[in-house]
Amino acid sequence: MILPTRRAFLLGVLLSLLAVAGYRWPVVLDVMLLADVALLAVVWIDAALAPRVGAAVVVERDVPPAFSVGHAGEVVYRWRNSSPRAARLRVREVRPDLLGGTQPPRDLRLAVRGARREQLPVAPVRRGRETAGAFVVDSTGPLGLGRRRAWLALPWAVTVYPPLVSMRLRASVAQALKRRELGRQPFRRLGEGRLFESLREWVPGDDLRHIDWKATARRRKVITRQYEAERRQHVLLVLDAGRLMTADVAGVARLEYVVQAALELAHAAVQHDDNVGVMVFADGVEHFVAPQRGRRGLRQVLDVLAVATAKLVEPDYPGAFRYLAARNRKRALTVVFTDVIDRLASEALVANIATLRPRHLPLAVTLRNPELDAVAALRPPDARDAFRKAAAEELLRAREEAVGHMRRAGVLVLDVPPQRAARAVVDQYLELKRRGRL
Repeated sequence: MILPTRRAFLLGVLLSLLAVAGYRWPVVLDVMLLADVALLAVVWIDAALAPRVGAAVVVERDVPPAFSVGHAGEVVYRWRNSSPRAARLRVREVRPDLLGGTQPPRDLRLAVRGARREQLPVAPVRRGRETAGAFVVDSTGPLGLGRRRAWLALPWAVTVYPPLVSMRLRASVAQALKRRELGRQPFRRLGEGRLFESLREWVPGDDLRHIDWKATARRRKVITRQYEAERRQHVLLVLDAGRLMTADVAGVARLEYVVQAALELAHAAVQHDDNVGVMVFADGVEHFVAPQRGRRGLRQVLDVLAVATAKLVEPDYPGAFRYLAARNRKRALTVVFTDVIDRLASEALVANIATLRPRHLPLAVTLRNPELDAVAALRPPDARDAFRKAAAEELLRAREEAVGHMRRAGVLVLDVPPQRAARAVVDQYLELKRRGRL
């Protein structure tokens, strides 16, 4: 696309002033018309001489493997000009929506057969995964009168993870608590576990299957293997992404608080050598990662949490828990992030989460509504506010009934405000580890 520059517009304005003189000398109007035609021709020729974007002018981009919300990354662009003319460019980058979408234009100059390196900050705006990206580049001609506009496609697959800063801070606290526990009580528990601990001399009553015959032959006395109980447990994060998670709390979707709490719990579990997995469901199971060990398990949980989205659909609790029972048979601390309204509306959740016992240890993390709590605690100044207070109290009573039903069924319940969910669930996990409940 050929476009005039600001300089060409100014020349056109100056030529239009000749029309004033045309009132007295009509021949001036003919001169003005010829000058306008000449200006258009010069603009076209000048734009045609501009270095072609995509042929003579190319760009490469080096990006980090992933970004995190709240943490700016650095992206490197390498521009090259193979034309015998210097390139004067006006660049407007179209980034993925996760990274801010269309950016303000910037000017760029490339010498004859030269190159230039740009390093620009990129601040993600929300988590997710997306493939997009391009440049709209205007290449200006030698006279600065015409420019050639081109669309330069440069797609990139970007993954933006949830915020990681607070997670690392809490993980350091969890690591300190772990070291303190190691110094306060014996960590190794000898017994019928499957982790080899040491060799010792056999005594009557020891299991004959544990005799180490090679060590017995070397030492010329009966030696048995001693085992310790396994310390590595399974932690499975189950996220309800149904309609209740689409509501906002102070302008932030409830699911964002759930994702942050799940991420911090996953990191704390990995710090304590536990296997961690995740499942996300709404009207069907959308993602499932079986509990795995260490950084690999945490990375897969991160990949799922980065793309988890809430849907305005009724969650299928029976189907989700049947799927969970079939895919995860080993005992696990199963943390279900969800919400309840009342016993009738949440009957499917209350009934199905109790089926996890006794094989699993279920922990339901329900998010309270701070605005509802504030209305229920309000001292109403008029009749309208009195009705609102009564309705809020009725909703809270129904909600407490549903939560109490889960507790009576043997389900651990954390009923906390969204802002406190991350800290509360990590503290509950550490307490369960300390008490040996896993």
